[in-house]
Amino acid sequence: MTPDPSPHPAPRRDIQGLRALAVLAVVGAHAVGWPAGGFVGVDIFFVISGFLITGMLLAELRRRGRVSLGGFYARRARRILPAALVTLGAVVGAAFLLFNTVRADQTLWDAVSAALFVSNWHFAAQGTDYFHAADAVSPLQNFWSLSVEEQFYLAWPGLLVILALLVPIAARRRGVIRIVVAVAAGAVVAASFAWALTQTGAQPTVAYFSTLTRAWELAAGALLAAAVPVLARIPRAVGITLSWVGLAGAVSALVIIEPTEPGFPAPWAALPVAATCLVLAGGVAGDPRQRHLFPLSNPVSVFVGDMSYSLYLWHFPVIVFAATLLPASDQRLWIVLAAIAVLSLASYFIVEQPLRYAPWLGARTPAAPDRGASARSSATPQPPAAPARAASAAPAASSTRPPGWTPGTRYFPDSRRGPLPPAAPAASAAPIAWTAPAAPAAPAVDVPVAPADDATVTDGEVAAGRLWRERFGAQIFLATAGLLAVALGTATWVHATSGAGPLIQVPALAAPTAPAPAEDPTAQLQAELAAAVTATAWPELHPSLDEVMAQSSGANPAHDCFSPTVTPDPAACTWGSGDAPTHVYLVGDSTAMAYAPAFRALADSSGGQIAATTVGLYGCRFTDVLVQNDGDGIMAACEQRKEFVRQLIAADQPALVVLSNAFTLGRSTAGVDLSAQDLAAAAQAEAATYGMAGRVVYLAPPPQGVNLGACYSPVSSPSACMSAVDDTWKAMWEATVAAAAATGDHAIDALPFSCWEEICPAFAGTIPTKYDQTHLTVPYSEHIAPYLEWALQSQGLLPGG
Repeated sequence: MTPDPSPHPAPRRDIQGLRALAVLAVVGAHAVGWPAGGFVGVDIFFVISGFLITGMLLAELRRRGRVSLGGFYARRARRILPAALVTLGAVVGAAFLLFNTVRADQTLWDAVSAALFVSNWHFAAQGTDYFHAADAVSPLQNFWSLSVEEQFYLAWPGLLVILALLVPIAARRRGVIRIVVAVAAGAVVAASFAWALTQTGAQPTVAYFSTLTRAWELAAGALLAAAVPVLARIPRAVGITLSWVGLAGAVSALVIIEPTEPGFPAPWAALPVAATCLVLAGGVAGDPRQRHLFPLSNPVSVFVGDMSYSLYLWHFPVIVFAATLLPASDQRLWIVLAAIAVLSLASYFIVEQPLRYAPWLGARTPAAPDRGASARSSATPQPPAAPARAASAAPAASSTRPPGWTPGTRYFPDSRRGPLPPAAPAASAAPIAWTAPAAPAAPAVDVPVAPADDATVTDGEVAAGRLWRERFGAQIFLATAGLLAVALGTATWVHATSGAGPLIQVPALAAPTAPAPAEDPTAQLQAELAAAVTATAWPELHPSLDEVMAQSSGANPAHDCFSPTVTPDPAACTWGSGDAPTHVYLVGDSTAMAYAPAFRALADSSGGQIAATTVGLYGCRFTDVLVQNDGDGIMAACEQRKEFVRQLIAADQPALVVLSNAFTLGRSTAGVDLSAQDLAAAAQAEAATYGMAGRVVYLAPPPQGVNLGACYSPVSSPSACMSAVDDTWKAMWEATVAAAAATGDHAIDALPFSCWEEICPAFAGTIPTKYDQTHLTVPYSEHIAPYLEWALQSQGLLPGG
């Protein structure tokens, strides 16, 4: 994920291997669903980042007595922005080519929030929006964790500067500042973890994305960095043991923590956080090369750890786009993994590394990586440099050092800069290879110098540019060529295999029989659905799918009658004549709201005979058990709204109450899983409070469909958006029918106007049926009003039956 921003990278091999473990676990969880707890790789990254960056800041405080915030943020920007911005640009461009208009626009705003490092709050708001919580997953959702880190690092270095000002300069160099930082980090850990425990139970979606509930993980790494001098005194054998115990704990966390775990991020994130801390602490006192921890310190793990940032950036967009672009097949997974590898390698070699060290961005260009030096860490104390030897001891012909080089002294290849003072032990870094400049180096101050304009380019800048080209030129060329070759091959394969069949095979059955008597619209609706199921191309729909998805629930005339933030006005929620002899109530959650346009049409076309009141609360099951929903404000308003509806029904004594709830399983607010039978019985118990025995109708919702935002695009076909009737819906319908029969009440099936031969398309005739996975569009709800009227009349519940 976020890389070590140190200007002199000398990462510990075990840390790079730990990064590799974390990023591969995240990729595996997202690509194949294994390991189940792979998402906790993010928590491992948080601890590593807090440890490394705090260690770097403390080293700077010890070395210079102060922290340069400008230098810190410049290094951060060079390290993370180039690769991130390239990824964002590529994803947005691909979204407008491959996604529907609504999803492409959403991706653009996701990219804006990611670029501003606020995407965690952006996705938290979406996750608590009832009508957007189930939107198609954003290809940029993985950027939420980067936002958490950058928000933490917007505040943490400034806090360290303030703390440093409270400590005399001499005391800073003696390490007193480490004690102060440790106290501050410990306070952040305690406060943030306590808030995480509270927020996880109350608002789990917000808790997952919130910086306030994740800061303790980064602060745990910071606390460990402050304790490095103490940890360095641990016997090596103990350090090795800690490392292995920590690795075992991290692997265990990846396997045993489930995505549906209700106690995440607190307290369950404590397991990967503690395990990571053990590995980091053990490495401080263990073998500097970490050879004992071979699963992490081997060259493959170290290399994957080196490129973990690019891997993290690219893996999720590739997975999401592949679901839209590639047909389902046994080969898709391998294509996805290959694409992740290719794009990540290209990003690492073409963008991330070269721009991190670009001299025109104020960076220093290193020599080729020294794997021996990479065993050392800026967060781990190192022994002092060996005494200087005569410069003539090394053969001049093979030296890559500048003239007059003295061992133990670091140089920067700029003619305006002389030798830098030896690094402090706590900030040792890999030596910088030198290519001798054309002119001798002149001593100068050790400060970053902005690139001069073309008229004043110095010999040192020329040398720096030449060193950068020698270091990265061939790498960029080869990586670019490889990327283009793979892209061409992939495009050729996709074009050759784009004729894949539908995901759901349409049954080879005869067309529906001739229409029944005119008053029964079932046959006509079935004919429209059958035509949609067998369609091979999207027809011209009115309104378009883009339009209904963009309007969402806002187009529903009864929206305010079901909102948790607005107290319903019964008069505004009633259609038809106030003097109508038949008054019908439609109550329930958002599925009832989706039927409201149908009941409005039914009342308006009744010639003053029917009035319909539609009132409820989306996200709130009308059951006598409170069913958990994470939508913003829903749980707080649910019981009160149900009582409000009971009072309205008791006062009006309508002829009929139609009750509609979602046909999905749930969990009570007490944490008890509810079966189909439990939910049907709970709805029956709620209906019993109305005192309307024999005059209650349970109206089934349409079966759950596929996510339109994901399946509908310029490159998809109607078959991609078809769904089968799920087993949960069938179980809920059977339980509802049984409950209605037991009390002499009634039930209306949704399949006649939703599916044909248990296959449910995204449109019927020229009308989109839903605007998401669950809810009917306003035009289609109005379209089925004749069917609902006929169904009620046929059961003797409305006049005319």
